[in-house]
Amino acid sequence: MAKGKKRIAIIACKNIKGVSCVGGCLKCFKGISERAGEYERWKDYDVEVIGMDDCGGCPGVIMPKLFLMMDMGKLYDRDFDAVHLGTCIMKATQTAKCPIEVEKLKNMIETKMGKEVILGTHAY
Repeated sequence: MAKGKKRIAIIACKNIKGVSCVGGCLKCFKGISERAGEYERWKDYDVEVIGMDDCGGCPGVIMPKLFLMMDMGKLYDRDFDAVHLGTCIMKATQTAKCPIEVEKLKNMIETKMGKEVILGTHAY
């Protein structure tokens, strides 16, 4: 029996998403359904994906996009509990000189928005 419901938002790397996640981020949705990778933390919960967006491209405009997603979510009763920064963002910062400082971004989202931030999504 599920412990409850978790509503999540997912932010992907705009550049990688268009190359290796063709088909509407199938890897993320597979990971959610299997509770694989960082989605494993939700294995005892019903999960609803409230929104999915990309970073906006280098250097990224994640904060304005998340604030807009949060505002729209409140307007339509679709607020989210947690934000997953995609595995693609993690890979971009480690291998492709992405300028996003994920720890700094995580801290800003948690501090300014009061949302839990998870670094990564699936393991594929």
